[in-house]
Amino acid sequence: MSEKYYHGVRVKEEGTQVAAPVMGTTGLQVVFGTAPVNLASQPEAAVNVPVVCRNMEEAKKKLGYSNDFGAYTLCQSMYASFVKYTVAPVVFINVLDPKVHKKENPEKEYAVINRQAKVEKGILLDSVTVKVGETSLNLEEDYLLSFDDDGYLVVTLFSERTEEAKSLLVTSASIDPSLVSVSDIIGGYDAKTGKESGMEVLRQVYPKTGMAPGLLLAPGWSHKPEVGAVMMAKCESINGVFSAECLLDLDTEKARLYTDVPKVKEESGYADSHAIVLWPKVMVDGMQMYYSAAYGAMTAYADVVNDNVPNRSPSNCALYVDAAVLEDGTEVLLDREQANTLNANGIVTLLNEGSWHSWGNNTSAYPEVTEAKDRWICCRRMFTWMANSLITTYHNRVDDKSDFRLLESICDSENIRLNSYVSAGKMAGGRIEFNESENNLENILNGQIIFRIYIAVFTPAEDILFVLKFDPELLRNSLTRGGEA
Repeated sequence: MSEKYYHGVRVKEEGTQVAAPVMGTTGLQVVFGTAPVNLASQPEAAVNVPVVCRNMEEAKKKLGYSNDFGAYTLCQSMYASFVKYTVAPVVFINVLDPKVHKKENPEKEYAVINRQAKVEKGILLDSVTVKVGETSLNLEEDYLLSFDDDGYLVVTLFSERTEEAKSLLVTSASIDPSLVSVSDIIGGYDAKTGKESGMEVLRQVYPKTGMAPGLLLAPGWSHKPEVGAVMMAKCESINGVFSAECLLDLDTEKARLYTDVPKVKEESGYADSHAIVLWPKVMVDGMQMYYSAAYGAMTAYADVVNDNVPNRSPSNCALYVDAAVLEDGTEVLLDREQANTLNANGIVTLLNEGSWHSWGNNTSAYPEVTEAKDRWICCRRMFTWMANSLITTYHNRVDDKSDFRLLESICDSENIRLNSYVSAGKMAGGRIEFNESENNLENILNGQIIFRIYIAVFTPAEDILFVLKFDPELLRNSLTRGGEA
């Protein structure tokens, strides 16, 4: 029988559940990094493939989870997205390969307490051998293997011949995240096997999930210029048609003072309209994480509560963090003037003015690029989102007859859609046009139809100025009224 047969009354306990995540794909996060896959149900199946997760329990099952954010960088986005912002789905791409990034652990003795022995973290279950003295034990006959909440391997003894055991000799292998390198994150294509790895796996996200990437992240890696360069290059022509934005951290060991940050940004080569540059790092519930993980979750959440339209700027949005810090834990306290200096150089930071908020509207292309659609983050994201939505919305019309009904249908549908965004306050205006001058007979014979779409996106109200002036006439009037009284 495929399932166990039950007869009688049963009880099953479950842990306390956090709020159900809000769902949205406009700001779909695609996160590259490392996960403790030895804790996953199928470790080798979680390597260099897009893994879609909708809550923390699913992430733990498919990828494993650890609070060691330095070693397991994907866990930063898991925590930020599923615990702090409860937003989903998120696509994770783990590059830690348990066949490659591992180390052999020599035989070691562990004490048995209450018929259990706690071993180490990172252990690969299929590598474990257990002995009592010179006697080898058999899995599921003499002992069971499991992981505790902190990721330690626990050996539980239950057979009669292990009743008197005071210690165990355990030999094993464990994953070693320190062996993962920049080249693993960047990845590539193996012409012999046809397999993709690292950031090349981005190509698989849409074919596998049906969702177009919105934000590309690599917390713990994107502060390295070689990784950031590849991320910026990957933002355009995803699958040949889609675009996305990437979140790039700056190295807080190099940029320790806010005055150093613009120079580090320039030296890193981070100047692209599709890139959002972030500084410094943040503390969340006593754990240090890269700003990109918190910012990505916050942006995805802001999109969802805004009807899945990214027209609202992710600046001055609430950040669920406790502090801004450098790599060594030094706290960073910026005031408005200092933060504005970073904004003026195309860098997004955060401010604590009663509570923590993101601060910055400019893409990394600013100040060299000042065109509205490429300078403002919200405008850039709207253009990216509109382009992606056009591709997915009208894909089913490809290869239809290029007759008047097709042209009229597309124009009518898109005008209705654009008008709905305008009436909802998501756009200032929009229209679609089909111009006969651009669609000559030669183009039509070659199977090409051209439409022009015009949109006006609201820019952020970044500088609100009130001019306060003393008016002597108001004083005169007040005194005059007082005299009359």
